[in-house]
Amino acid sequence: MSETGGVRAVKSASRTVDLLEVLAARGDRPARLRELAEELGVPRSSMYALLQTLIERGWVRTDATGSLYGIGIRALLTGTSYLDSDPRVRAVRPFMEEASEALGETIHLGRLDRGDVVYLATRESHEYLRTLSRVGRRLPAHVGALGKALLAERPDGELPVPDGELERHTPRTHPDRAALVADLAEVRERGYAIDREEGVTGIAGFGFALRYDSPATDAVSCSVPVARLTGEHEARVVAVMREIRDKIEATTPHATEPGAPAWR
Repeated sequence: MSETGGVRAVKSASRTVDLLEVLAARGDRPARLRELAEELGVPRSSMYALLQTLIERGWVRTDATGSLYGIGIRALLTGTSYLDSDPRVRAVRPFMEEASEALGETIHLGRLDRGDVVYLATRESHEYLRTLSRVGRRLPAHVGALGKALLAERPDGELPVPDGELERHTPRTHPDRAALVADLAEVRERGYAIDREEGVTGIAGFGFALRYDSPATDAVSCSVPVARLTGEHEARVVAVMREIRDKIEATTPHATEPGAPAWR
């Protein structure tokens, strides 16, 4: 068993979590028993028994033939509970509404999870109805404004990104760690991150870290179709989002406040 904070990890629990994470990452691509067993290095008989247990509990679902497997509804219920119980998400949502109404653009709240950003809330633009990000979506932190705003809060030597080549989402995504580090230096100097079609072609993003934790784990961003991003509109986006960030930081509980759980 591996060590976790000085405590021996429970193999069966680790295997269950690994399986759920694999199924969740596949999205709408169901998996077969053989694929899951091979990816996790588990005997098929053991994987089958684990799948049947999780199907019975609602964490995994299967098709009519019993040969395809996907994430189950219990995962949704647990994820919803996470959002409902998080005071930061509740505190930030009204300000996201304010920003979206002021700018007519889509506003996101994201949280850093290792080397990825997970979207916790989204306020869609009334003018641009294409859904770019949904709650629970996970993206590598280096590909967008949310993630870059949070990476810039950390020393270059502690960035949770791989050395060398990075995953590309568009031709404008940073190709390697060196290019990312150079961009993060500009983010720190500027005070916010800019994503010009690095995560999604046709979309620019402006990300602002929320410093109620140190280093920041949450950020808000504004996404704008490049077709209507004039210099004047960009300046207004930055001004409004700076003001929104200041309001959020002034009213949202800090982890060091009495009675606030110090989540990690």
